[in-house]
Amino acid sequence: MGIHNELSQIRVENQSTTKQKVFSIVCAITIGLILGLAAKLVDAQGIHPIFDGICGRLGIWIFVATLISVFSCSPKLAAVKVFFFFVSLLTVYYLYTVFFLQFFPRREIVFWGMCAVVSPMCAYVMWYARGNGRVSSLVVSLPITALLSEGYQLRDAYLPEHTHYYLIPILMVIYLIMAIVLLFIIPTSRLKFLIILPISILLSFIIIYFNVLGQLFGGLNGVL
Repeated sequence: MGIHNELSQIRVENQSTTKQKVFSIVCAITIGLILGLAAKLVDAQGIHPIFDGICGRLGIWIFVATLISVFSCSPKLAAVKVFFFFVSLLTVYYLYTVFFLQFFPRREIVFWGMCAVVSPMCAYVMWYARGNGRVSSLVVSLPITALLSEGYQLRDAYLPEHTHYYLIPILMVIYLIMAIVLLFIIPTSRLKFLIILPISILLSFIIIYFNVLGQLFGGLNGVL
């Protein structure tokens, strides 16, 4: 009860009807299905490689999941919506891969499956990013840190089409734009900018310096 009271001081849940909750979950599933199919289709030859360069990595999905989380009515609903978002996205993506392309990427399926499993916990915490106090500022800095870190490390990205390395600066700019969008639309107070940005930069420096992403996800197209 004490923890609940402390959390409610950070952000208060919005009241919503069962119909509204079901509708929001269905919307999250629909978004996941559409983006999952789109991510698979842009992987085909003849599609501009910039789209595959974005959809094949963590950043864009962190960005979308963060937006779904913070604009939910409650942390529990955020957890449910983000979980179903990833499940629907990965289901359509890998069903298409297995049944139409006759390919079973076991390692990638395990990696993204683990992301889907932990996503509800991340979404629950992320919901408080649009709240008050220092805790919310720290929470906001987490997805921004992830975007800045992965975006910076794109300078070492592997692109199978060697003639497309000119796309790396474009990808880095897109990551920067996503980070800026989160920085400006999530905090409820503009003054938090002065707190969130230094924290994000410091955490990004630590992650980059110790190559945390490379140590955790090296060899997977989902990261670097």
